[in-house]
Amino acid sequence: SYVSVGQILPANRNTPSPIDPETIQVPVGYEPDPADLALSSIPGQEMFDPRKRKFSEEELKPQPMIKKARKVFIPDDLKDDKYWARRRKNNMAAKRSRDARRLKENQIAIRASFLEKENSALRQEVADLRKELGKCKNVLAKYEARHGPL
Repeated sequence: SYVSVGQILPANRNTPSPIDPETIQVPVGYEPDPADLALSSIPGQEMFDPRKRKFSEEELKPQPMIKKARKVFIPDDLKDDKYWARRRKNNMAAKRSRDARRLKENQIAIRASFLEKENSALRQEVADLRKELGKCKNVLAKYEARHGPL
């Protein structure tokens, strides 16, 4: 005498809703060095959060090596006020560019460190869940052997 599914599982049973993978929080034992965070944050703005900041494919592409132009020697008698104003402007732009690149590199390094820790935690969780699933399958197989399929 088999038991029908309706007798074991009520028709209006509460099945879990699908889970959005983006909402899953995994405990990651990760505390970045405050000095590293400071070097990855823009002064006066919100502190960089490696847990939330996602980089696009474009941002993570390696930058091509650009050959620098050969230095052109300018004789002192041609170094007028216009020349020095141009030099100052270029030096400030070069500094801004280097600082922005360094900031982005620091952010990517900290984000990568966090993702490696998160990956390790996720792998451990997958291993634990597989172990638990194996136990559940064993229990179910024993139940079905005794009482028939659900």
